[in-house]
Amino acid sequence: MANVVPVEPYTGEWYPGFKPEHIASPYIVDGTGPFTSADEDKFWYLDFHWSRGMTPLAAFAWGQDGYCWGTQHAAEALPLPPGRGITSRFAGTHLYGSAIPESDPREIGARANRLGTNLPRFLQNYKQTWAAGRDELEATWQYFQGIDLTTAPTADFPTLLNQARRYHQRSMEIHFGVMYPLLVNFLGFYGACAEMGINTADIGKFLQGEDTKIMETDRELYKLAIKARQAGLGQVFADNTGGNLRAALSAHGGAASVWLTDFDDFLQVYGHRQEATCDVGVPSWIEDNTIPLDLVKTFVLKEEDHDFEAAARNAMAEREAAIDTARSGLTKEEQAVFDAGLQSNLDANFPWWQDDHNFYIDLKVMIPLRRISQELANRLGADHKDDLLYLFWPELQAVANGKPYQGELKSLVADRRQYFDHWGALRSSMPKVLGTVPDTVEDPVLIEIFGLNPAAIRAVQNPNAAEETTLAGVAAAKGMATGIARVLQSSDDMHRLEPGSILVCESTSPSWTPAFGKIAGAVCDGGGMLSHAAIVGREYGVPTVTAVGVATVAIKDGDTVEVDGTNGRVTILKRAAELAEATAGDTAEVAG
Repeated sequence: MANVVPVEPYTGEWYPGFKPEHIASPYIVDGTGPFTSADEDKFWYLDFHWSRGMTPLAAFAWGQDGYCWGTQHAAEALPLPPGRGITSRFAGTHLYGSAIPESDPREIGARANRLGTNLPRFLQNYKQTWAAGRDELEATWQYFQGIDLTTAPTADFPTLLNQARRYHQRSMEIHFGVMYPLLVNFLGFYGACAEMGINTADIGKFLQGEDTKIMETDRELYKLAIKARQAGLGQVFADNTGGNLRAALSAHGGAASVWLTDFDDFLQVYGHRQEATCDVGVPSWIEDNTIPLDLVKTFVLKEEDHDFEAAARNAMAEREAAIDTARSGLTKEEQAVFDAGLQSNLDANFPWWQDDHNFYIDLKVMIPLRRISQELANRLGADHKDDLLYLFWPELQAVANGKPYQGELKSLVADRRQYFDHWGALRSSMPKVLGTVPDTVEDPVLIEIFGLNPAAIRAVQNPNAAEETTLAGVAAAKGMATGIARVLQSSDDMHRLEPGSILVCESTSPSWTPAFGKIAGAVCDGGGMLSHAAIVGREYGVPTVTAVGVATVAIKDGDTVEVDGTNGRVTILKRAAELAEATAGDTAEVAG
């Protein structure tokens, strides 16, 4: 019998001043909005991508144009036989997703027939299809880069806002239009391997070792760290944090000024990225240097550099060894099936695309909408450059078309900021799932990307999860590691990671990738074999366990933790409170 986690506590008033028409927009099957009592018969999962919560403009842009338009558009076009994409709801500022099932057997059969025709065509033309989509988006990006918003006529802003929104919508059509067939192809190979008795924990290894734009960014950050050391700037980095490092380096002058020029050159190429997926509410690295400077600082102070070339060689060696081991146990007929499936997945490599596409889509497509909104806020005399991000899309359009901002809307923005901060503080206590929780789910995205397997679903329903000391999850990246846990809510906190830390979080996205160059292990609530943490953990040789479900509940900051990425186990060896007591006792003994 399915367990029900009530949605009623989250069905009250949404953002102050919200009206249903504020979130209305075209969708394929189902649109977004706040929870209602009618949603309790569906299964909802807390999406790890937006642990900060979402402003009204972000909620509209992603909830409607990302989830509800992007996934549903792609799921109907391919199509996915048993699923029609994903829909979303909001509990306060926090987004929950739910797969939309197709239950009509006749329709499922018809969709399967269309898939059988469309998937081979896609795979045959995958590289050209992705390149064309990427180039289209890059051309639009360059269009926005060429606009000087400070001199653009105010009368142009309604058009610019619509163009920026369409840029995001189109990016989601391309994103999921590529993602879904790649995932279906991978799952076909996965199923064939499982039937042939191949260890499914090894399947991700067969596709690792490919370079991506995100990994390229990490290497460039390390080069900056090496330059800082060579310039004798280690003490400047040691004495300051990302928030004031730029000012400290500027004040230092000399070699530091030269280094800052190199850093700014880096930002022009790699700094057009935000610390959240498609979130208009988050600054880019160019707008706020804090995170990239903190990352460089960590690398500067690291005693041993991460050897990217060695990690790449090891990833390829592990890949070839895993393939050889898998093939050695197969008959000639099975080897032929395996080889064909493997080649298809190497040619259309989901793990590679999953990381690489973020550079072109997820980390930057909201930047134009953010910049336009900020410039408009400046012209309206708003108190803060981000104030218009607390308007819903129709409200923002109205202001751009001349509706007065001062007065009612300005007051609403102040109230909504308080609402955002209130719900942001509640993130760690938000239920991981809501509604009618099944024993298992069928949607491949939820299983392989979000890690919603039966074990994870059971774990999040455990009332004693906070007391557990042994946790199980997906064996995402092999190896053993022991270290001090750092439980982080978002990538904003990455500066808290010391070399050798165990990263514990809901899950990771590309903004977390540089952390894998310094941590000893990673543990995530969510994420399957094809999640970001799993992919990067394998590439960097960092023991990683995903889909634990309750890692951020059971593990406390400062706990000593053992990560077994080979078998998918996490053990809390010593509680932080016990370590603190022991330290206090030792101090008292010395003083006595």
